[in-house]
Amino acid sequence: MKYVLVSGGVISGVGKGIIASSTGLLLKTIGLTVTSIKIDPYINIDAGTMSPIEHGEVYVTDGMDFPILQFDCSRKWLTRADDRRWRLIRTSEMDLDLGNYERYLLTTLTRDHNITTGKIYQQVIEGERVGKYLGKTVQVVPHITNAIQDWIERVAKIPVDESGAEPDVCIIELGGTVGDIESAPFIHAVSQLQRRAGKSNFAQIHVSYVPVLPPGPGGEQKTKPTQRAVGDVRSAGLIPDLIACRCEQPLEEGTIDKIANMCQMERKQVVAVHNVSTTYHVPLLLEKQKLLGTLSELLNLSQIPQPVARVDSGSLMWKSWVDLAHSQDHLHETVSIALVGKYTSLHDAYISLAKSFEHAAMYCRKKLRMIWVDSSHLEDDALENSPAEFHKAWHDVCTADSICVPGGFGERGTLGMMKAITWARTKKIPFLGICLGMQLAVIEYARNIAEIEDAGSEELHKNAKNHAIIYMPDVDKSKLGGTMRLGRHPCIFQPGTEWSKLRALYGSAPQIEERHRHRYEVNPAMVEQLEKAGLTFVGKDVKGERMEIIEIKDHPWFVAVQYHPEYLSRVLSPSRTVLGFLAAASGCLDRVTATFGKDR
Repeated sequence: MKYVLVSGGVISGVGKGIIASSTGLLLKTIGLTVTSIKIDPYINIDAGTMSPIEHGEVYVTDGMDFPILQFDCSRKWLTRADDRRWRLIRTSEMDLDLGNYERYLLTTLTRDHNITTGKIYQQVIEGERVGKYLGKTVQVVPHITNAIQDWIERVAKIPVDESGAEPDVCIIELGGTVGDIESAPFIHAVSQLQRRAGKSNFAQIHVSYVPVLPPGPGGEQKTKPTQRAVGDVRSAGLIPDLIACRCEQPLEEGTIDKIANMCQMERKQVVAVHNVSTTYHVPLLLEKQKLLGTLSELLNLSQIPQPVARVDSGSLMWKSWVDLAHSQDHLHETVSIALVGKYTSLHDAYISLAKSFEHAAMYCRKKLRMIWVDSSHLEDDALENSPAEFHKAWHDVCTADSICVPGGFGERGTLGMMKAITWARTKKIPFLGICLGMQLAVIEYARNIAEIEDAGSEELHKNAKNHAIIYMPDVDKSKLGGTMRLGRHPCIFQPGTEWSKLRALYGSAPQIEERHRHRYEVNPAMVEQLEKAGLTFVGKDVKGERMEIIEIKDHPWFVAVQYHPEYLSRVLSPSRTVLGFLAAASGCLDRVTATFGKDR
């Protein structure tokens, strides 16, 4: 196994995830099988209970719920009959950077590809409780650091693509900034892993930041922060093989030479990653600076046997990537999407959705213009408290080519979301509702079209007479962390829905599989009444009990889904749900359906 560690210095949010993903993509283009692991030094078990405004979105992978047999103190395996000790592990919720890896590398990762301090300590403590360490004093070194290394070596071997092959290279992204106190055990562990892996099997890319002072074209590029950051990494026991310098503008030759000289590195070991028009140009930028050749020398990649079919596939993948990236530079026609959400103050809260829009826009040959609308600004209270924000928000909604209402939790801003849904429905504006967006679309239709008195949601309107949205009966209400319906589940297209615009994009496939993250669902007892009023439930789960897709027949595109289509959207394979929405907004739905609606 070859390992490539990507660490960061100077500041957080410097772009480690994009550089790690781009590096993996370049390795795939020469026929290698690549996997990825993200290390997050926070104590949370996963990102499921974190605030989207603070941490960004929670990414969800394929993992389904699965039972784990626990080992009790008597060292006997427990059976399913021991209900009190039988744990049902809820999988899939993890850091948003895992989404970058899947989108760039066309891989399918698991919950174990995201390591957190909480997971490691939980595993070690549970092992200690059952006598795994044979009475020894359990310490950070060697028990925690060994557990980290063992975890990485185990997960790195898990097949992550359709080939089913064990990966050749594992990209490890170390979250946070080197020097953070919480990262210390992980840094010590990966420094030991470097010795475990052996010579020519481990390389490190350290991502640093080169500020310009004063800011602007005439400013001076400062190298001192990078020098200090590299010194910190070395003092922590790691020796970077490459420095990726993030900067707003291209680095001057003198700046690169100075960094190489002061950090005792060769000129080719310093890679400049300046701002580009889209993040999809970053792999091209790294390829131009011969990053792949440098890594090949460091890791002796030429000795890895590569089947001809895989090499050809990698070459084709690279050609498609380059064509798509360059095509964005020559687009002039714009399509606008008003994203009406609760967490728009931090765009990373919807990063997968925004990326899925970009993927779809590239295939529709349009330049995407995202309009971020805080849903609370659409409500009547905003007119009194902040009239300027109220009028701007409504101007953005009314002038957009399309409207999307995404997922979220809690009551705040939901009235504004429903107002936006009413506008899209009545004005025939292409609309896409996702998760909470679907539930609110159902409530809006129940109230305004089906005339169901006091229709509401058990989550948002506890005292409503008629709950169109209810708590799923099989979800544990006593806990928040990891208790939702998560992971990939099938959705069956219903008989008599052949007219569906969304269904047409999937050809003759009777069912699709998408990733979910929700606790509430449409009340099955209210479905018949809603369908009589004209709201069609196009897709349901395999038992026909959970509503997955709604669509209005006489509308250019009014579709809402319980699943999250953005989680399966890829740069080279856009989500059909999102693609249809954006194509309707762009006026090219018929062309896109003719291309993508062929049998898969």
